[in-house]
Amino acid sequence: MEPVVEILLLLAAVTYIIIKYISIINNDAKNQKQNIIEEKTARILTFVTRETEKKEPAEQTENTEAETSTPEQNETEQTLQKIPGFNKEKFLTGAKKAFELILISFSKGDTETLEKLVSKNVSRKFQEILNQRQAEGITAETDFIGFDSAEITNAQITKNDLVKITVKFISEQVNLLKNKEGEVIEGDDQYIQNITDIWTFERNLTSTSPNWLLASTKKS
Repeated sequence: MEPVVEILLLLAAVTYIIIKYISIINNDAKNQKQNIIEEKTARILTFVTRETEKKEPAEQTENTEAETSTPEQNETEQTLQKIPGFNKEKFLTGAKKAFELILISFSKGDTETLEKLVSKNVSRKFQEILNQRQAEGITAETDFIGFDSAEITNAQITKNDLVKITVKFISEQVNLLKNKEGEVIEGDDQYIQNITDIWTFERNLTSTSPNWLLASTKKS
């Protein structure tokens, strides 16, 4: 019986060694296969990353252009750029000063000052209103408080090289009209009005004068 037992034990040991060896071979194959897959995956990821980095600047530019692309604004800006020596900030500063001066001069009936700041057409309309007030014994008082905002809303250049720039003013004012007796017939000296005015200034590019004249006014 002992030889048989020894043979069986030997067979069992050989079988275990064979199974272990096969397992090791299989694991090595799996590991090698896994390494190959991981290497390919890394290469693919590297390629995708590089392609993404190449595309990002172009996509960024396109997004920026889309965000800043406003047809109306661009058209106005393009027109303003055609005006020699034009500076938007300086123009708006001058426009605000003109607005206040014209407003106060009109209230006081100061036609001499108005004639220097407005076109002949606007001057004629202002004069008609002032003449009517004078005939009725009406006087006006305007207390200009300040601006809430002032922005260019339109700009155009005509065939005759006449530049027209429209500005939207939002300001705070106290306006009164009084009769012959000095009684308030319109307005309230305790009430500050928030008023929106749309004014258009014009200037001929061929003119030697750098001054802009008020060409039209309207309330909004």
